[in-house]
Amino acid sequence: MERGDLDEFYRRYLGRCNEHRFDELGEFVAGTVEVNGESQDLDRYAAGLRIVVQEYPDFHWDLRHLLIDGDWLSAHLVDTYTTPAGRAVSLQELAMYHVDSGRIVQVWGDLDHARLAR
Repeated sequence: MERGDLDEFYRRYLGRCNEHRFDELGEFVAGTVEVNGESQDLDRYAAGLRIVVQEYPDFHWDLRHLLIDGDWLSAHLVDTYTTPAGRAVSLQELAMYHVDSGRIVQVWGDLDHARLAR
């Protein structure tokens, strides 16, 4: 993919995530994807995102910066959501994605449930 194509690809992927349409991520994510060094299938990848929005139904990823180097993407995001207690939260997230044959095959990121629960 060309640089402009990768930019558009990631923005469409993030849009799908923000719409919570995780059943449609096969358009963007390979059948097997490595997440923080652990191999998982697409269903498990989507399930991890579903858990986030089940706990925080208004969860939203806001892209602030996107760097592209070859077939790697680095995203700086601001995540916003409301806790079950009603507290509004905003936190920084950094994520790196490796894209091969038009699909995300590798993700490295710092979003985890312990950080969300703070």
